[in-house]
Amino acid sequence: MTFLVMNAAGAQGGAVARRLLAEGLSVRAFTRSGPAPEGARPFTGDLADGAAVKAAFDGVTHASVMLPMVYDPDTVALYVRNVRDAALAAGVRRLVFNTGNRLPAAETGVPAFETRRRAGDELRAAGLPVVELRPPIYLDNLAAPWVAGPLAAENVLAYPLPADLPVAWLSHADLAAATHAALTLDGLEGRILNVGAAEAVTGTDLAAAIGARFHAQDPTAFEAALSAMAGPVTAAAIADTYRWAAADRSLLAADPAALALLGVRPAAPADWLAGQPR
Repeated sequence: MTFLVMNAAGAQGGAVARRLLAEGLSVRAFTRSGPAPEGARPFTGDLADGAAVKAAFDGVTHASVMLPMVYDPDTVALYVRNVRDAALAAGVRRLVFNTGNRLPAAETGVPAFETRRRAGDELRAAGLPVVELRPPIYLDNLAAPWVAGPLAAENVLAYPLPADLPVAWLSHADLAAATHAALTLDGLEGRILNVGAAEAVTGTDLAAAIGARFHAQDPTAFEAALSAMAGPVTAAAIADTYRWAAADRSLLAADPAALALLGVRPAAPADWLAGQPR
């Protein structure tokens, strides 16, 4: 078996590649730039280049696909067509598609949601053996400078969600465990799984676990800060997902049924945070 990991130089794709390597599997790491995880066979290319994507899939039996933080519908559609065609040509046995977000039940007009919804629909419609993973919010976001800075300096955990909103926070390492299970377990084709911690935790409780105070950051202020790093279009798309989550309080809830199917036990969010260096 050969496992292709897309976006393997990123935080999430890198975690998946390292988990598969730790399981003794053969990993091909697709990156646009940046180093592949040690032990993986690097493949440099761009998702917009159909020939490169097809070459990356050549001889691949299993694929982990996560799209970059691009939300232009036409660009994402091109990426997905290239992945679809390459995966069909390779005859992959399993393709795990990580949406990077939970997706509301109905269409929203939010690009970060709808480009991923259409991507999953297109991959399934092509007849590919797809398992779709929909994570909540990553615990590793709390290590980002814009969160870790105030936490270290002021003992304030600031995040753009309501303080009383329960969230099934998930670490990148546990995403990788879920992806490994989704790639290798039988009978999961066609499933859409809301992965996350077994128990949802509020921001207030998460901060209290490390003796800090939670501050519900204004999503507009978050968007402005993120814009300087990611650009205004990407920042606006991401901020809209937080605004939506604040209104749809069930979106980021725990889903024990998904964990049971995958057989994974993610870390409790408070335990994960308490174990991080301060």
